[in-house]
Amino acid sequence: MTELNDTLSVERALPPMRSFSAPFWEATREKRLMLQYDRAVDAYQFYPRPASIYTGRRRDLEWREVSGKGEVFSYTIARRARPPFRDHEPFFIAMVTLDEGVNLMSNVIRCPLEEMRVGLRVRPWWLALSDGRHLPLFEPDR
Repeated sequence: MTELNDTLSVERALPPMRSFSAPFWEATREKRLMLQYDRAVDAYQFYPRPASIYTGRRRDLEWREVSGKGEVFSYTIARRARPPFRDHEPFFIAMVTLDEGVNLMSNVIRCPLEEMRVGLRVRPWWLALSDGRHLPLFEPDR
């Protein structure tokens, strides 16, 4: 089996935390995945926004915890990268469709090349950031 690099040793810049994304990032401190949910249309949205992508209203949004499980919708193998990922190639970049129906782009780690495919079931794997938050990556859900 051929395992790609996991990019776990890459020093990543801290993601910005804005008022409307704070609940998402604060939950990652406890390795929990929170998504915005629009009660008016019974649908999740990702990435965090100040208003609903469906209705344009703020008052219909609430935060709900989700499992983070889903499947690979699409992926690529990065064979050339810019800093800070240079010299960590090759690695997977994937669009993951969570079970709640939203797409999240991230790295898939701990996955042999032969196992990666569209439709692969994945679960979250939490990469610690320097400020105590965690970045959601994904690994095969075996």
